Amino acid sequence: MRRTLLPSPSSLPKRAGRRRFVLALPALALTAAASAEYPDVKAGLKLTFPRDHGSHPAFRTEWWYITGWVQDTNGNDFGIQVTFFRTRPGVQEENPSAFAPKQIVFAHAALADPRRGSLRHDQRTARAGLGLAGADEGNAHVWVEDWSLELTKNRYVTRIAARDFGLDLEFEPTQPLLPEGEGGFSRKGPRPQQASYYYSQPHLAARGSIAIESKKVDVEGHAWLDHEWSSEYLAADATGWDWIGINLSDGGALMAFRIRGKSGEDVWAGGTWRDAKGMARVLGPGDVGFTPLRHWRSARSGTEYPVAMRVTAAELTLDLEPLMNDQELDSRASTGTIYWEGAVRARRDGREVGRGYLELTGYWRELKL
Repeated sequence: MRRTLLPSPSSLPKRAGRRRFVLALPALALTAAASAEYPDVKAGLKLTFPRDHGSHPAFRTEWWYITGWVQDTNGNDFGIQVTFFRTRPGVQEENPSAFAPKQIVFAHAALADPRRGSLRHDQRTARAGLGLAGADEGNAHVWVEDWSLELTKNRYVTRIAARDFGLDLEFEPTQPLLPEGEGGFSRKGPRPQQASYYYSQPHLAARGSIAIESKKVDVEGHAWLDHEWSSEYLAADATGWDWIGINLSDGGALMAFRIRGKSGEDVWAGGTWRDAKGMARVLGPGDVGFTPLRHWRSARSGTEYPVAMRVTAAELTLDLEPLMNDQELDSRASTGTIYWEGAVRARRDGREVGRGYLELTGYWRELKL
């Protein structure tokens, strides 16, 4: 359920050396009024593959989002997160120049290591084209400079060369993909237009290597992929959301979210629960609840996050506990916000029953999509 923001001029890096931002986001693209028309997300559309693994450039926003838990040969756990966003800002669309920012691609990557106690993370941004970035139609292949995510030979492959870590990983499906909502039509608000096309790929078998300070280690584990695209997302009175994607130990999978209003009330909620037998149940606003169990305050941003949560999804109740408290991600240099996104264990009656990721947005400041 990852979403993206178009950055404001004040969020751009101050150092002139950040060449890629100068190339990707000229002032006109940031200040011109968007006049483009975007297609609506409509119920009843059947997702088709491999086509829908690829980009849908007519829609305003789109993201490919992989999170997971991996372990090295010494038994050390790591959380991994790789996200590529594509956005159509709707400016200069009649401009024939290859420099016109008709599509912009963002990328985030993070590595959670409890021995360090805080995230290693990095981000990149570039306009599509000119060899800098792109998002292919027809199958999943998205990249920004030398960062990439590609579906090839039925495996997702990602290569990330960040400032102080690297990821060279592949993810192989072990289960059928999971259409979210009603056949891939996922409501996000009280208006039907507030929706996305959305599917997940739970229980990916992850393997490869991670590099920390030039030391490379082999890792294996399990991951979760989301692919989502939309033109209108949040209701006007929404401030942010809580989201989980949990690989359950019995082979089941749970995606659940709530979108919060200005007073903390639920504007909308939903999800999908696929049980161990492969039966999927669509969850509506009355089926999903998020209750904070414990908060953590960031010394950097001063933001308080409910990093431990009790999540109810129909008759399933899970208590989520983070791999580590400090999994705050500062993405002001690209998507203009600060949020918490971290690896969590899921427990039921005190026993671990799954692992996945929790995302908490809109706690630093109200989100503007």
